Amino acid sequence: METNAPYTSFVAVGDSFTEGMSDGLPDGSYRGWADLLAARLAARTPDFRYANLAVRGKLIGQIADEQCGPAASMGADLVTLVGGLNDVLRPRCDVAEVCATLENAAGLLARGGGQLVLMRSPGRRGPVLERFRPRMERLFARIDELAARHGAVVVDLYASRALADPRLWADDRLHLNAEGHRRVAEAVWQALGLPPVSDWDTPLPAAAPPGWRARRTADLRFAREHLGPWIGRRLTGRSSGDDRTGAHFDAELGQAFWVTPEDHANPGPVSGWRGVGT
Repeated sequence: METNAPYTSFVAVGDSFTEGMSDGLPDGSYRGWADLLAARLAARTPDFRYANLAVRGKLIGQIADEQCGPAASMGADLVTLVGGLNDVLRPRCDVAEVCATLENAAGLLARGGGQLVLMRSPGRRGPVLERFRPRMERLFARIDELAARHGAVVVDLYASRALADPRLWADDRLHLNAEGHRRVAEAVWQALGLPPVSDWDTPLPAAAPPGWRARRTADLRFAREHLGPWIGRRLTGRSSGDDRTGAHFDAELGQAFWVTPEDHANPGPVSGWRGVGT
């Protein structure tokens, strides 16, 4: 059902998926579905404010401890929470604990009074998905329960046919590419009851699979540029998010801040928006 309800403010919390990896811009920054959604909302609403607090590599406990408090205090009309997948994709994981932490985080954000959006995250076809599918489905079942409890919107990306296509994923095989993020932004937009622009779940046109040589070349590049560094971080207890804060979080002040476009009729990339006070 379509709605014309205005959203004047939007805060996003989560991990690399919400930070925007790997939808890269020419200046080296990331955009991603949350920024794309914010720009579309800003074009509808003068004085629209946005804050993206998501940080790559964060586990659900870190998201809850570091992001949810600041997000809840901002009083946004719209709040998105996506987390837990980094936890369940690790070799060892207490899924019950992950679900309990997610439950507490969702409860805190829901008490802020804005529309809460949760997601069943997408999965790329392949052996990794199959190995961790039971854990993911336990997590997603809890997400459905939390949505019913808090009146949250659930965006089911896990069931998407299109987003399972490897062609919508970046070379690291962990993050969506620009087209993947565009489709997620459209999926959230429609889940909020806003007028659709396209069918976000339309499968890509059929194409001949890459040949053996192309597959081996891609596998070697993946191992060298992505798998090796990932293993190194696991062995040393490091994370890609170490010493990072969200795009709209001031580490010196210890607080989040809003950004808004100079021209709401032509918002442009969020990276060019100006900061405003909380």
